[in-house]
Amino acid sequence: MTEHAALVQGEAIPRERVNAFLEAPRRGAGGVDMRLRRVGATSHNEPAHERQRRRWATQVVVADELARRACRERGLTLPGEMSPARMLAVVETDVADLGSIIAATLAHSPAARTLLAELAGEQHVPETVVQDYYQRNRDRFLTPEALRRGIDPFGVTAPEDFVPYRHARDGIVSELRRAAAHRAFFDWFDRARADVEYAVGHEHPGDPSHPDHEHRH
Repeated sequence: MTEHAALVQGEAIPRERVNAFLEAPRRGAGGVDMRLRRVGATSHNEPAHERQRRRWATQVVVADELARRACRERGLTLPGEMSPARMLAVVETDVADLGSIIAATLAHSPAARTLLAELAGEQHVPETVVQDYYQRNRDRFLTPEALRRGIDPFGVTAPEDFVPYRHARDGIVSELRRAAAHRAFFDWFDRARADVEYAVGHEHPGDPSHPDHEHRH
């Protein structure tokens, strides 16, 4: 039986790293215990959802390893290891926005968060894009008083019904830069994992070569 879950640039990612991730306590939305069962040797008698959990967890562990390598290549200081007791929560909104693998990776991996922060700093948001966002999303910039009065932001309004652009601008830039950083992170991950070799039973959960595959991220 193979003792590794995957090969990253020819180096083995031990199965035990996948087990450690599956065993670590974590909380989902509403404080629900999201701890997953330890996995051993693959088995045809193992329930399909358990096999998929192992494959999903392998993707998170591989992403953590790739992020560590990317940080070293960029000369970024790698943060200390996170103990299981300090594992961050994976909340439903993050899963909806990012997909479960990326959301779990960012919750699990300090290296992934460091890389994401670096990518965020590289994103340039043109002023015209910020202004366009402000104009197209008027409903998001109603003042509290206008909200209380039930003002229709796309109907008859007055300038004082809206938070001034100069006050909203920094928040918009931050939001757009964060979204651009997430796209850059997705692109990086897709490229970085292209040459990863997975052991049997640790393939991507959406890989159509195994019968349990499901294309969810």
